Amino acid sequence: QVQLVESGGGLVQAGGSLRLSCAASGRILSSYYMGWFRQAPGKEREFVAVISWGGARTYYADSVKGRFTASRDNATNTVYLQMNSLKPEDSAVYYCAADGQMRAVIAGRCDYWGQGTQVTVSS
Repeated sequence: QVQLVESGGGLVQAGGSLRLSCAASGRILSSYYMGWFRQAPGKEREFVAVISWGGARTYYADSVKGRFTASRDNATNTVYLQMNSLKPEDSAVYYCAADGQMRAVIAGRCDYWGQGTQVTVSS
């Protein structure tokens, strides 16, 4: 079992930055691909980013490419999402998730999910 807890969300003005953290416990995080997702009110959950177990491979949704950066620290079992140049349309609840396969993460079919953290970007 893997338990995931996100933190770092909050209210920020457009153009600002936030860094989300996802702390994992229960099993060694380095075994998993880690993904970030978001869900805005009235919308379906959407894929944001995925990072490989070693951190060498990343993949981003087009909507965040060039603005968001995923990273991980396997020594502390923590994954990060650095979000820069935030826009109001980035407002959503952000979730981290874990799965053993990258394609499963991108498809949103992850074995483990966190509870989410709210990000609100004001215009």
